[in-house]
Amino acid sequence: MINTAREVEKAVLVGVIHPGQNEAEVKDYLNELEFLAKTAGAVTLNKFIQRIVSINSGTYIGEGKVDEIAVYVAENNADLVIFDDDLSPSQLRNLEKAFGIRVLDRTNLILDIFAGRARTSYARTQVELAQYQYLLPRLAGMWKHLERQRGGIGLRGPGETEIETDRRRIREKISRLKEQLEKIDVQMAVQRKNRSKLVRVALVGYTNVGKSTLMNLLGKSDVFAENKLFATLDTTVRKVVIGNLPFLLSDTVGFIRKLPHHLVESFKSTLDEVRESDILLHVVDISHPGFEEQINVVNSTLREINAADKRMIMVFNKTDLFTYVQKDEDDLTPVTKENYSLDDLKRTWMAGNDNIPTVFISAKLKNNIAELKELLYREVRKIHISRYPYDNFLYKDINT
Repeated sequence: MINTAREVEKAVLVGVIHPGQNEAEVKDYLNELEFLAKTAGAVTLNKFIQRIVSINSGTYIGEGKVDEIAVYVAENNADLVIFDDDLSPSQLRNLEKAFGIRVLDRTNLILDIFAGRARTSYARTQVELAQYQYLLPRLAGMWKHLERQRGGIGLRGPGETEIETDRRRIREKISRLKEQLEKIDVQMAVQRKNRSKLVRVALVGYTNVGKSTLMNLLGKSDVFAENKLFATLDTTVRKVVIGNLPFLLSDTVGFIRKLPHHLVESFKSTLDEVRESDILLHVVDISHPGFEEQINVVNSTLREINAADKRMIMVFNKTDLFTYVQKDEDDLTPVTKENYSLDDLKRTWMAGNDNIPTVFISAKLKNNIAELKELLYREVRKIHISRYPYDNFLYKDINT
């Protein structure tokens, strides 16, 4: 658990409906932002949404909405305001002046969560680098609250111990951290090379879809799993044997919508585990109303890190939590996604094909795990036989 030493802070969330978006979509985004805030240790008091045609260069949202939020903040003794979009340094300064409390954007919040979740020295170094890169262009507006800070969400990390740091020192720190990570990257690359004889499978997916639970199930390990975002930051690799076929299974950081660029850069070596894998197990939370968008986010991130061409298995998890609204026979309104049953979904594009096989499971209840293992065995065996054809006689059917 994180934030055990801090009081729960009261947050106000702000989202914007841009042209081409609808209110339901932005409400779903704010629900995710609320989950992020909860993970960081805050309770959400209220959510504000404004439809805008263009971004206000000074305050991001309109002046009227700024005044409305300021009144609410004062009347309810809020501790911070969190925007679902990234804010410029000048916008942050202007909004903090208007509200009289700290203002965070989405990136700052995610960085704070990563700072609390990082457990190994390597992960902490990666997060610290991303924090300094985020901090550098925002120095002018941050010293004021850093000088009087009492601790809190968005203030954990480098600012707490180096308030006096100026731009030159931060640049020097960034340079040292990059050098440190480069050395570790070389060591990790050697480790990956040393275990390259085995087929490598990587778990990928949106954050909080159940990857770590599945890792524990397949790898018989004890990877930290929790119903919070970014429960896992450090790459965990386990040797797994299905039937008589060994392979390596890795669990890495979950992806998320608007994943900060600084994090993608600083977690390069962690993501190399994905890039250098042979097979990707793309885990999806089938019970989430926005699971299709989450699939698109993951696929987009895979393209960004040059891993989109990997052999993939789609694993639709959390079938035990899946619900739908069954329509009455006399209901003539159009069928929507909310009316599709699990069987309906299995007959759509999710049925899979030879290029992307699919399986529906519940890792928590261990439902349909045998089918997943059989599918995984089949795919790993194809690669192993093509790589080591003389080992073919060693293999037998998984069910024998």
